[in-house]
Amino acid sequence: MPRTKPKATPSADAEEQLAGFIGKFEPGHQRLIRAARKKLRAQFPTANELVYDNYNFFVIGFGPTERPSDCFISIAAAANGVGICFLYGASLPDPAKILQGGGKQTRFVRLPAIEILTQPAVQALLQLAAERAKVPLPASGAGRLIIRLVSAKQRPRRKPVKA
Repeated sequence: MPRTKPKATPSADAEEQLAGFIGKFEPGHQRLIRAARKKLRAQFPTANELVYDNYNFFVIGFGPTERPSDCFISIAAAANGVGICFLYGASLPDPAKILQGGGKQTRFVRLPAIEILTQPAVQALLQLAAERAKVPLPASGAGRLIIRLVSAKQRPRRKPVKA
């Protein structure tokens, strides 16, 4: 069974699962993931958080609905680091040239430190991504944490220890 799709779970149970997913990473990455989630949750309080613990990456997508295609940004983490992914970043103006990647749709910003999220150029991109989302964020209410997918098989979430 390569993938399991969890049933809808109460929020406390989802938070517990999320903590377990984050706990697989080295302590520095754990802190970055938690801090990025806190900042993005504060900036987009009505967005749902869609969580995927996939083979290659751990992802928390932020969007107005439960549909992954409606997410406009995500936190993506692997053993080599944490980043913010702009799902439709190729269409965003980037005068500061901070977006990385060369695909037709997605761009990202690496997060070596949480302070990157407070930079004016990154804040402008986050706001623009939300404004240009295919489906607008709800004007009121609170977003939900939704565990969408957990892969049974995953790459290591920590770099191997060198002997």
